[in-house]
Amino acid sequence: MTIAPLRPGTPAPPVQTLPPGSWHGRLWVSDLPLTRPERYLGCVAEFERSGLWPVLIPHDQRFAANGEDWIDDRGRLAPAGHRVATADPAAALSRWWDTSCCNGACLRPFGARFPGLAKRSQRRSDPLAEAGNTGSILATRAPHRLGLVQTERPADIPALLGWTGMIKCTDQVAELSAVLRSWEDRFGATLVVLGFDAIELSVAAPPRNQARALTVAAEHRAFSLPTFAGQPGNLREYASGLVQSRHWRFSWA
Repeated sequence: MTIAPLRPGTPAPPVQTLPPGSWHGRLWVSDLPLTRPERYLGCVAEFERSGLWPVLIPHDQRFAANGEDWIDDRGRLAPAGHRVATADPAAALSRWWDTSCCNGACLRPFGARFPGLAKRSQRRSDPLAEAGNTGSILATRAPHRLGLVQTERPADIPALLGWTGMIKCTDQVAELSAVLRSWEDRFGATLVVLGFDAIELSVAAPPRNQARALTVAAEHRAFSLPTFAGQPGNLREYASGLVQSRHWRFSWA
């Protein structure tokens, strides 16, 4: 099948031929996992013309075991794409900075107050090209269905869909997308995987040293405390794993 560009007033040929699939509200999803991972790369290449950003939707055994699919069988929040531009990512991360998980040792060199946003990294590669390469690699490693969402920015997709993946920590999905926008701008971090309660980003300009990575690690901890708490070590050790890392994964499971 083919999916035509959806931007109003933009006549163009159809997007590349896609596998069979259907619309689920604002999300188009292939019926079966991708058998040709290069199709993800092709959809990224078409994005500026089509207005459709591709996300990989991983197989989730928690739902498959019962014959369910979270896309249809779990609720969504009200779409909040219109509120992303007015949400303050620094204020959101500051509010999400939870110090109750430990006696403060895991937060060093920071303390009870969120340290603020990290400086922008110097970009060294094209974020869309990086996303296309990362997505196609991930699609070869595990089964993923292909999803498409009409959007101006990949970061807005959770808000546009009313995604509930972070509902255990916050229901402010516009603020979540605002943080993703900020990471797009500062690190070329681009949404490539959207699961029930997890997301993955490709990163075109990751922090290049431990000092810069420390503040980025603080942002990650505020953004998804379950991700941080699920790994051994303190904030310094977490930061070491971010140096030059071009793949960020977050889970609220």
